[in-house]
Amino acid sequence: MWSAQDVARDQVRRQADSLCIAAVADKVAEAAFRERETAEQLRQGGSSSGFGMDPERLAAMWAAKHAEWRRVRGLMVEAGWDVYEPDRDVQGSEWAREREARREGALAARAVYEEQRREAADGLRAQLWLSAVPSRLIRAVAARAGLRPAYVLAQLAERVVVAEDGTVSVPPFMPSR
Repeated sequence: MWSAQDVARDQVRRQADSLCIAAVADKVAEAAFRERETAEQLRQGGSSSGFGMDPERLAAMWAAKHAEWRRVRGLMVEAGWDVYEPDRDVQGSEWAREREARREGALAARAVYEEQRREAADGLRAQLWLSAVPSRLIRAVAARAGLRPAYVLAQLAERVVVAEDGTVSVPPFMPSR
């Protein structure tokens, strides 16, 4: 769901909170080392991680972290901050809001998808072959109501009443949209 830059920005924002400029400089140096290390391992075709992470993704992550740590260090130097405070980082805060909005959107879309899947699982999809007479009746009713025949059949099915003795009936109704 998130790009390497998104993940790096989120992690750096959390890890940098309350760090002094010297600690941030150490993080820049570590990220530079890791970026070189993972890029070299990728060039050699070796596995970058014992955790099963895609070597290309890991290399991209360290490159993004290195860039973000450099941005944070530059911001601190330019603004004259003794320690990094995420809330004062305008660009970092904007990116965090965008990530959260995308996350919420993805979660909402997933919830809609899951609900549709549940509803589809509860529903019945059937192909129905009727003889000529009932077929003509259904088509005539559908035409008068301005509906497709399948919708009339669905409305019939929704109104089915099963009596205690097992008989099936449908009370009179007007098909509607």
